[in-house]
Amino acid sequence: MAKNALYKASDVRSKTPDELSALLLDLRKEQFNLRFQRATGQQEGTGRVRECRREIARVKTIQAEKTRCARKLSTPAEPSGSAGTS
Repeated sequence: MAKNALYKASDVRSKTPDELSALLLDLRKEQFNLRFQRATGQQEGTGRVRECRREIARVKTIQAEKTRCARKLSTPAEPSGSAGTS
């Protein structure tokens, strides 16, 4: 039942943050064009709107994962025994 996505999660994960930003921009432009086509009655395949939304969500999720991972690696580890003792 699952359809083939244009961008698979493994393919998106292999991209750099700059490539992800460019991909997100392209997907947002496509989403805008699809909305415009729907409003003017020129849209042929209505399923592409849903696929585009999901691909945007996939890219944003992976961007957040990469940011979280980079932030986690860049912050120094906190000492474990200093909290709560007097």
